[in-house]
Amino acid sequence: MSTENTAARRRTVLGGAVVAGVGTTLAGASATAASGFTPAYYKGDPLLARQARHLVSRFSYGITPALAADVSAAGGARAWFEQQLTPEAVADPGIAKLRDWWAPGLNLSGADIWKRQVDGVEDGWEVMVNYARWALVRRLKSQRQVLELMREFWENHFNVPANGDGAFPWRTDYGVALGERALGSFEDLLQTAITHPAMLIYLDNAVSTAKHPNENLGREMLELHTVGRGNYDENDVKNSARILTGWRVDVWDTWEPSYREKDHWRGPVKVMDFTHPNAAGDGRPVTREYLSYLAHHPATARRIARKLAVKFVRDEPSDALVSHLASIYRQNNTEIKPVLRALIRSEEFAMAVGAKVRDPGEDVVATYRALDVKVRRPTVRQAAVNVMAWQASDVGALPFGWPRPDGPPIDNESWSYPSRLMASMDIHATMSGGWWPKDDVRYRGRRSWVPSYPMRFDKLVDHLAQVMLHQRSDAALLEACCLAVDLPPEEQITRDHAVVQWDSPRLLTVFLDSPAFYHR
Repeated sequence: MSTENTAARRRTVLGGAVVAGVGTTLAGASATAASGFTPAYYKGDPLLARQARHLVSRFSYGITPALAADVSAAGGARAWFEQQLTPEAVADPGIAKLRDWWAPGLNLSGADIWKRQVDGVEDGWEVMVNYARWALVRRLKSQRQVLELMREFWENHFNVPANGDGAFPWRTDYGVALGERALGSFEDLLQTAITHPAMLIYLDNAVSTAKHPNENLGREMLELHTVGRGNYDENDVKNSARILTGWRVDVWDTWEPSYREKDHWRGPVKVMDFTHPNAAGDGRPVTREYLSYLAHHPATARRIARKLAVKFVRDEPSDALVSHLASIYRQNNTEIKPVLRALIRSEEFAMAVGAKVRDPGEDVVATYRALDVKVRRPTVRQAAVNVMAWQASDVGALPFGWPRPDGPPIDNESWSYPSRLMASMDIHATMSGGWWPKDDVRYRGRRSWVPSYPMRFDKLVDHLAQVMLHQRSDAALLEACCLAVDLPPEEQITRDHAVVQWDSPRLLTVFLDSPAFYHR
């Protein structure tokens, strides 16, 4: 075959594998390896079974050999998952100190963050980008993978853009508050989110008064956070807003939150089937009762159940699954853990292997994990942990940067477009070569990817598939690798071979650009 034909064939196989794979179910992605392969898994650890891999992949930011070993040590995927539901019992050394990597900004009060901006010390947007970086590095390093996923899920559900003009003094505190409740009850999450200064500022309740109730928060809470469209009317919105009057924040000055009885609208209120005389000046009790009503409403139960199913099962979950999860939600007083347990035990979850596409943030974090990249505390602006945020933005979305209150999409189609693929491929290539980022980071040595010398190329491909993708190679992946570096399967790889010396970035990129990697 001519050089030109080889290059054309390489482009066809590699590009076609990615484009055809993204957005589709990879039920056969872990098919048996090509004939003649023998296990060569990193450190000799066995691969997780197909369903175990599915569970751990869906509820982590990427399976690594170390994570697979933890799963085995826990007694299997479900036992590991159960441990993850009690995150305080999972050792997570060093994670608590990561916030200090961007001190003092992430550790200051809202008033102090504002003062630093006014004084020209640190702009609010810089603090917020650092907040996104803190989240990304937690996802990369934390042993509490399910907690980190659920923190992200709820921050996106109760979206307050981290790059907003007004809410930034309170945005870090908001994320921490939701994170502490991420595996608790939805009612607690709702009470916390709706009355938090960041949400009050973002959706204008901070300046809502009895004389001039602002409807933004009252409306979005019904439409986006709880029951959804079709379950309320405009009178419900007006009364929802009236209930929430009194919750204030002293914006542009002290930034202190308060409850002002003089600003609370008094009088009978009715929202759907919720009624209250609302006669007292202190409207906080009626707020709590109202939010509890919304949290327990059947429409809210279905909305939360469906959203969890879309995130962790498939884009179009069956009505039967949604109804079952909603029933579990209501039977357990809006607690999230029982819903997650029911979700992973469902037949529909078991059948959804490879059915979800990684979003930009998940792609970036999974790339660092697959390449075993070690990041350090930033000492310069171009430090790897700072670059992670720029990379996620390049792929399609800075964490917590979605500008609307509905939060970023969680369906496949929204993240399956050509420019996203091109951006992902660029990051995969530059990181496979260790070319960028370059500061405060350590990449694996190129020779370390080969477990022993000499080694047949097809066995090396199988080994790398198991290390990076946690599954055996198949014929399509082997062919793509052979074309990427112009080698036959039987080629003997020695310590000084070209594929080790200078072609390893091209080889590693094939695994990161494969459909198996784009799916979780």
